[in-house]
Amino acid sequence: MGKFKFRKTDIDGMFVVEPKVFEDNRGYFMETYHENDFKKAGHDLTFVQDNQSKSSKGVLRGLHLQLKYPQGKLVRVIRGKVFDVGVDLRGDSSTYGKWHGEILSDENKKQLYIPPKFAHGFLVLSDEVEFLYKCTEFYHGEDECGIMWNDEDIAIDWPLDEIDEIILSEKDKKLKSFKQVNIKY
Repeated sequence: MGKFKFRKTDIDGMFVVEPKVFEDNRGYFMETYHENDFKKAGHDLTFVQDNQSKSSKGVLRGLHLQLKYPQGKLVRVIRGKVFDVGVDLRGDSSTYGKWHGEILSDENKKQLYIPPKFAHGFLVLSDEVEFLYKCTEFYHGEDECGIMWNDEDIAIDWPLDEIDEIILSEKDKKLKSFKQVNIKY
């Protein structure tokens, strides 16, 4: 087995990365990204910015995107567990408006790649989470947009069974519906 296992999702361009983990009595070691291995697998990506966040259980961040400067994101969790989601907003895509979600945790060490022209969000399922992501485009605050997390047309099946309260930022509370935003790249 190579250093990474790449698994396609039902949405073209969106994929799961499972790194090979070397464990022993001292702990573990893994590569989280290797440009040559990604290229060899057909994923020729250039990352320009890394971000990290810390959140508590019930925090839902998203669904976020940038309009003129869409970002691809390679996301992972270093502590805790989230349900991570990407929504296809490519107007010419057969999966336009469709979503894919994946449980990412410090235990499974999976990563999810969300291509540019997708909305992205995640829900924290553990008491606390530390979340990291690599971006293919710089952050432009003036270009930021989003779609409400519980939009009926997108109908994301968020795992809410063990969540007492959804915690949103003031900005995310004001996001509009999928139909109102009407984004087609």
